[in-house]
Amino acid sequence: MSSGDDQQSQTLAKPTFSEVQASALVESVFGLKVSKIQPLPSYDDQNFHVYISRTKDSTDGPTEYVLKISNTEASKHPDLIEVQSHIIMFLKAAGFPTASVCRTKGDNTTSLVSVDSGSETKSYLVRLLTYLPGRPIAEVPVSPRLLYEIGRLAARLDKTLEKFHHPKLNILHRENFIWNLKNVPLLEKYLYALGENRSQKIVEQVIQLFKEEVMTKLSHFRQCINHGDLNDHNILIESSKSACGDAEYQVSGILDFDDMSYGYYVFEVAIAIMYMMIESKNPIQVGGHVLAGFESIIPLTAVERGALFLLVCSRFCQSLVIDAHYCQLYPENKDYLMITAKTGWKHLQQMFDMGQKAVEEIWFETAKSCECGISM
Repeated sequence: MSSGDDQQSQTLAKPTFSEVQASALVESVFGLKVSKIQPLPSYDDQNFHVYISRTKDSTDGPTEYVLKISNTEASKHPDLIEVQSHIIMFLKAAGFPTASVCRTKGDNTTSLVSVDSGSETKSYLVRLLTYLPGRPIAEVPVSPRLLYEIGRLAARLDKTLEKFHHPKLNILHRENFIWNLKNVPLLEKYLYALGENRSQKIVEQVIQLFKEEVMTKLSHFRQCINHGDLNDHNILIESSKSACGDAEYQVSGILDFDDMSYGYYVFEVAIAIMYMMIESKNPIQVGGHVLAGFESIIPLTAVERGALFLLVCSRFCQSLVIDAHYCQLYPENKDYLMITAKTGWKHLQQMFDMGQKAVEEIWFETAKSCECGISM
């Protein structure tokens, strides 16, 4: 989603490169000849699907790429984007289905380009990644088996990143980063975007509960590096035939590492549960299957499990409030920004109406059944 910090909404400018300008960037910065280019949906950056032409000197290798142009605020933090790029490369080397990071003609992972708009000069960081084929999870019915695998994926990512080292790694301590779950209280300044209604009241309750029941327990959570945005559009899948002849899905790609930051194991599973609920016809059941997969790699402690319900509610609030805020900034991008809101408010309301004890009972019993091979 977004790669800046809390102040970004006042200062960032979303890139507005034309397809012709984007093609020129690919050729001038990365030395590749573009045969076709088309825009991809994005939050506050700009992405393009790029097809390149073969030359006499390049008869093999990929022909499809994604050009990523960061907004002006994110572009002020090249060290952060460098660390993210090295994480992508590290995970790929470890066997995860991430993209490859392409080098510029100067052998860097990024390039800063300046554009004179007449009244001012704006600078944007550009990157080029290989294009990952596959369908986002949002487009298919999600089975308990696939939800279990998503939970395992989330845990494997965090576990693997324990071994990642980089001289600038501390930059992932993003204290005012609005998308880090520990910063839920920062939502208070954006509540105006909801208006005076029941939705605002629910968010206010969640923020207050978060202050009382989560912030006081953060020291008891185990810290790690989080991907931070394993949503239903950032996980790609491909189908294969099972032994029975039925279609099965497996993860074929992991996208968007822009929200990476230091967090906690329980944050990652809470975020995954919330986003897997979005498209589900049985959203409350989702949590147990994802939790079972996660705990097959990293079992949660009692304190972490006790915070899970409120953390899922909190991530719903983050997404719904920030999306509403961004809709006011970029009304032309409303369809993309409001994906979560289509079902998110309904799911959050259902969780609140049922209450923590009832939801936890379903999650924990479902997770226990998965461990025993039931419901899978």
